[in-house]
Amino acid sequence: MKIYNLGNRVVNDYLVSLDDGGYALIDTGYVEGYANFLRRLEQTGVLPKDIKYVFLTHAHDDHAGFLNDVLAITNAKVILHPMAIERLQTGQNPFIGGCSNRLAWLFCQILKLFGKGDHKYPSLKQDYLNRLITTDSEEFKSLSLPFQVVETPGHTADHIAMLKDGILFCGDAAMNGFPSINRVIIWIEDLERYKQSWKKMIALNPTIIYPSHGKPFPTKDLVKYQCHLDGIRLFPL
Repeated sequence: MKIYNLGNRVVNDYLVSLDDGGYALIDTGYVEGYANFLRRLEQTGVLPKDIKYVFLTHAHDDHAGFLNDVLAITNAKVILHPMAIERLQTGQNPFIGGCSNRLAWLFCQILKLFGKGDHKYPSLKQDYLNRLITTDSEEFKSLSLPFQVVETPGHTADHIAMLKDGILFCGDAAMNGFPSINRVIIWIEDLERYKQSWKKMIALNPTIIYPSHGKPFPTKDLVKYQCHLDGIRLFPL
């Protein structure tokens, strides 16, 4: 399996080869990252027409920012949770829940100062609604996908992850970088569901975990830091 990172220092956008020669793109970054995405895609030698699926881990501004642009240059179908559709049409992150630590809360305050606090992104164009395949649909059930879709709510209610060849692309179910602490994502909508998603990921026992933020890490990190989840207090914005 080939894995290319078409993202930047802030967010990873993984391009993963499929068994039939096509590719799946895991998320699209912030809207302003589209030009960088195109440059990196060209460097891989993969053509836009080769991208068969966009796997949307969840509808946030740093994961669906240039989704419209990718759909405009490909014939890709979008695999997503059914709850993600309304969020994509809204074009703004909901402010349910809170920051997982004080450092994350301070980081979010700094984003506000730089005009990034509203977390808005282009809403999904109506023309692309027929390209969406929700994980509860008959179309999804009829597909012979070369990867497993794992529901991992908590960070958001619509969060899913991809498991392929022992590698878990966990989206924001975990994180490995500033201002994360102990591999915990900096924003959590539902802490109890987030804890359950960690248990699910540990039970899957992937060989390695690729997060949307930061470098890959082993499953043993989740096992090591799982005990810290009980001490988390959420800090609303």
